[in-house]
Amino acid sequence: MIDFAALSIDVVRSLIVIVVLLTMMAYMTWFERRLLAWFQVRIGPNKVGPSGLLQPLADALKLFFKEDIRPRSADRLLYPLAPAIALFAAISAFAVVPIGPTVEIGGVSIPLIVADIPVGVLYLLAASSLGVYGLVLGGWSSGSKYSLLGGLRAAAQVVSYELILGISLVGIVLVSGSMSLGQIVQFQSESVWYIFLQPVGFVLFLIAAVAETNRAPFDLPEAEQELVAGYHTEYSGMRFAMYFIGEYVAMITVSAVAATLFFGGWSFPIFPGPWWLFLKMLFFLFLYVWLRATLPRLRYDQLMRLSWGVLLPIGLLNIAVTAIVVAALA
Repeated sequence: MIDFAALSIDVVRSLIVIVVLLTMMAYMTWFERRLLAWFQVRIGPNKVGPSGLLQPLADALKLFFKEDIRPRSADRLLYPLAPAIALFAAISAFAVVPIGPTVEIGGVSIPLIVADIPVGVLYLLAASSLGVYGLVLGGWSSGSKYSLLGGLRAAAQVVSYELILGISLVGIVLVSGSMSLGQIVQFQSESVWYIFLQPVGFVLFLIAAVAETNRAPFDLPEAEQELVAGYHTEYSGMRFAMYFIGEYVAMITVSAVAATLFFGGWSFPIFPGPWWLFLKMLFFLFLYVWLRATLPRLRYDQLMRLSWGVLLPIGLLNIAVTAIVVAALA
């Protein structure tokens, strides 16, 4: 029989996570614009609300009422479906991230995680891989050469850096002996953060994660100087907003995963809880903006050479050394 009480808890917990993710995404745009203004010695958004805090709401209203333009040559089915795929993949990846320890409400124990599955690391890689389908299908179905080139670049980039992302996490799995993110956080709370045991894996993960989310200096699929806007050139209104939301939610998810796998997630020697996960995520989100403000975009051949010629050998060597050390200490 269906346990309606447990089902209700799961639904409410999922809805809360989605609302928090979308709220964080909105204010990540404000955070990025303010930081970029500070880096570039200019004034950022400061007119709509105190310190510009209502600017994300104004942007959302503008996009909601913007005209939805569809190219005559666009595919009728895939053109509107592609942005939804990108958004769904970004949100669903957060499901296995532990937000905090188990809490008791009304005598009921509620884990602060949507789904603590035994293969959480594999689920993360699978969910993050789905996002590229939205980019490729959007680029192809738009009927534009610029969009198609952006979609092809996104496909090649994900094939290259998804491999590096997976290799960077193999060391974590070997050290912890588990693919459950909840258990990995628990192991770190009882010993040391895995950043100290897997520094090479962390650097590989960081580079691959930035490339996976198509952020500078790896934003080749939407390079405006070459491809107008890449895969989403022909999108407007809420369909463009779905791509936009998906990209920022993916940044938040990647930051949460990095904080969870390498920096202990919500655990901390003093007052462990979700606030520590948020602060660690904030560091990685700041790093995203810092990279955008500092580094120029790589050429496409440099992007591919970095992945296959540099990161892949280092990643394989890291796995070999980690396996030898773990086997020796077992």
